[in-house]
Amino acid sequence: MNYIEVIVLILNLLICLPILASLTKLDYWWVRDFDFPRIQISVLIVLNIGLGLWAYPFNEWYTFLIIGTLCLCLIYQCWYILPYTVFWKKQVLKYRGPKNDNEISILVSNVLTSNDKYDQLIGLIKKRNPDVFLTLESDKNWEKALNVLEDDYGYSVKVPLDNLYGMHLYSKFPLEKTEVKYLIKDHIPSIHGLIKLPNGKNATFHCLHPRPPSPTESKTSTNRDAELLLIGKKIDKDAELVLVFGDLNDVAWSRTTKIFQKISGLMDPRRGRGFFNTYNANYLLLRWPLDHVFHSSDFTLIEMAREKHIGSDHFPMYIKLNHTPRAQWKQKNLDSSKDEEKWANEKIKKAE
Repeated sequence: MNYIEVIVLILNLLICLPILASLTKLDYWWVRDFDFPRIQISVLIVLNIGLGLWAYPFNEWYTFLIIGTLCLCLIYQCWYILPYTVFWKKQVLKYRGPKNDNEISILVSNVLTSNDKYDQLIGLIKKRNPDVFLTLESDKNWEKALNVLEDDYGYSVKVPLDNLYGMHLYSKFPLEKTEVKYLIKDHIPSIHGLIKLPNGKNATFHCLHPRPPSPTESKTSTNRDAELLLIGKKIDKDAELVLVFGDLNDVAWSRTTKIFQKISGLMDPRRGRGFFNTYNANYLLLRWPLDHVFHSSDFTLIEMAREKHIGSDHFPMYIKLNHTPRAQWKQKNLDSSKDEEKWANEKIKKAE
């Protein structure tokens, strides 16, 4: 090998490391963080294949071994992200009926505590006019700024905190049996309760913002995984009128989120429609979907959109759903295996 081939080989080997790491079940932050940039890693693999085809001689056996390995790595990455593209079957049906009293619209926004561009989010809320909106990372300053919306949003649950885990829930619809819980850590809240829809039916909701795996937050993904899986296990797989939304600090295609979907029976309207990357709003090439709305199979989708920049490092996420009970027979959820359920139980036990 000449020095160019050696340099390309080193690059080829380096791009295989994230795949090897993500194949493991290790929950160290630096391992699990490879789950996030699968789109970016896929692009880098394609570039590496191109470099290999340019640099390696085609009369050597190792050329086919290296290029073949890179192709397998690309297939592996695409297997995770393809369900969240338009090339995959949609998991949630599009509602095409007339406007009715079965609708609910939700806006989720991680506002970034240090962001003082309050008017940008308030303007978006006035424009979009969601029935329910949830802010994450909101403190007393954000609470004070959002007071101007209280005439339109008569129901609320407020948890102002200065630790980046405050949350505020505002609703036009009545909220009942609301609770603020600290599921895993005593400084990370979640909001739970019932939303009374205009059709008179109550929808169970869970608002979450678990701690992410990172060197500054949590050295492992255990706490994040456990909080999401704990909620998943509390939800009856055949339950109706269930909503889970928030900044989950996890991507849609991760092992944890997929098992959460499987054990809860909830739908992801992203599947078959697109990535809807909400983080990081400040870096075009470093984005992935962290903010989610999951729902039971008796809802269909009217509209879903990633909203404009509001000064935060997250884009707000908007979704409008229609309660369509007959859709339950057409919308298929994901099935969990015994190994996956065992893994979920072990995660929860480890965190507790």
